[in-house]
Amino acid sequence: MANVALAPTVVHDTRRFGSVALVHDWLAAYAGSEKVVEQILQLFPQADLYSVVDFFPESQRGALDGKRARTSFIQHLPRARKSFRAYLPLMPLAVEQFDLSSYDLVISSSHAVAKGVLTGPHQVHVSYVHSPIRYAWDLQHQYLAEAGIERGMKSWIARLMLHYMRIWDQRTANGVDAFVANSAFVARRIRKAYGSEATVVYPPVNVERFTPGPKHEDFYLIASRMVPYKRIPLIVEAFAAMPSRQLVVIGDGTDFERAKALATPNVKLLGYQPDEVLVDYMQRARAFVFAAQEDFGISVVEAQACGTPVIALGRGGAREIVIDSPDPERGTGLFFGEQSVASIVDAVERFEQRPAFRADVCRRNALRFTAERFKREFLAVVEQATDAGREFVDTPPAPRRWRSA
Repeated sequence: MANVALAPTVVHDTRRFGSVALVHDWLAAYAGSEKVVEQILQLFPQADLYSVVDFFPESQRGALDGKRARTSFIQHLPRARKSFRAYLPLMPLAVEQFDLSSYDLVISSSHAVAKGVLTGPHQVHVSYVHSPIRYAWDLQHQYLAEAGIERGMKSWIARLMLHYMRIWDQRTANGVDAFVANSAFVARRIRKAYGSEATVVYPPVNVERFTPGPKHEDFYLIASRMVPYKRIPLIVEAFAAMPSRQLVVIGDGTDFERAKALATPNVKLLGYQPDEVLVDYMQRARAFVFAAQEDFGISVVEAQACGTPVIALGRGGAREIVIDSPDPERGTGLFFGEQSVASIVDAVERFEQRPAFRADVCRRNALRFTAERFKREFLAVVEQATDAGREFVDTPPAPRRWRSA
């Protein structure tokens, strides 16, 4: 297979932007949003880091350039390390206490409250939105159902809290000079939640680490955190209905026991695995199966970077990553329409019946999402927002003239 060359690394000089603050919701794990923070810090190494809490694994702090965040009062509340999300009602207040008045540029990385920091007219605020607060907006009913609080007093307390979160979230959108969305799907959610347009800059994916292997084997793969919206038990149930198809499941979480209870002999649950094992399975899998409605879907890119095609739910960010086409020069996977056993089974059978996808085409498609491309496009948004802000400050509006009666 022909190798696809990566673009050379470009050094970006961002000192011209002056003092920079980078605000992230919370630092507790090295996941998708933290990989965005990592790349922004590489762009702006002079930035000071802020976060509601910082319990980031010390073994991975190199991803943050060794920085420790300046945190809020929530960092010191009881049981914050394990249960900081329980303090969500206090987080709007917490981020509003960060004094960022001395910074020229404020960048927020937000999927909850980070975009709500207070900034003044002399400052530029660029917000990279992974998603508006999911559980407060369009996914409220789903989250209440998954939490088992659809009825009763707890339900009404939760609904009231989320109602006020929406009011606060929409109000603080006015303090953002430029919104950046991690997908067109999220850009539409931003427009519906905040009434604002957003520039789409896809998140960075480490395609250098996920590379094609020598050959694909006869098993399907899913690798994910096992939380309800990922729908891992649903995929397991679908493969239980296809005893001749092998499935490997990598990941751990609250839904692991549910998935284990549904597993049949053709389904192998490996639990959490280190990166090298994950890459090995992605390289060898016949296809990667993805049933979540995600804002983006980094694992979908990683699978294609390994030359592995994807069978995905045709909603959300996956539609912007996977190319469902019969053209062998373009196709990198196929979609199914519903989160149901029947829909997944039908998609797998269609996959089996069509000509094999080409590994080099999958790999080439994944190279649309490199870290260098992210830096270049994100920096362009910052430059545009900064230029617009300077023009406003340097050219104030003419004073209004009053006429006497």
